[in-house]
Amino acid sequence: MSNDYPDLDHGAPAQEDRLWQGNGWTARVIKNEDDDGWAVAMIKDGEPEPALVGPWTMGRDKKNPKPLDVNAFNTLVKTANEVLRRHEQQLHAQLHKSVSVDDIRVCLDITPDEDDPYATLSAFDQYGEQLARVRVALNFKLSATSASAWIANGYQKP
Repeated sequence: MSNDYPDLDHGAPAQEDRLWQGNGWTARVIKNEDDDGWAVAMIKDGEPEPALVGPWTMGRDKKNPKPLDVNAFNTLVKTANEVLRRHEQQLHAQLHKSVSVDDIRVCLDITPDEDDPYATLSAFDQYGEQLARVRVALNFKLSATSASAWIANGYQKP
């Protein structure tokens, strides 16, 4: 993406027809390379890539994009924040799973370290006291059946 805009790091946030900044975000209206339309990219401050890219409305002349304004920008910020929140929730759900067997809660936590990713299996009683904790293979599948087998086996490494 070429930078057709003045240096944005100095002075007040930009609030232009195709560039709007505020609330930790930058909205940039860009030419859609796939067709004759326009798109808007929402970039969170400090991030190299857009969190959200979506279609943008054509202006009245049907050639140029509709100018950004405060209401459109606020809606885009809300939408981009929701997208990030859903991604974080999905990632959390992938990395942290738990099942209950009787009064014991068994948790599988994956630590996605770049050099040494690993998984930990933990058991907790009804009061939240940890009963056991072992390192397991990253591909360990936590289910009620596998948790029951681990408990029955005296919390030995599966």
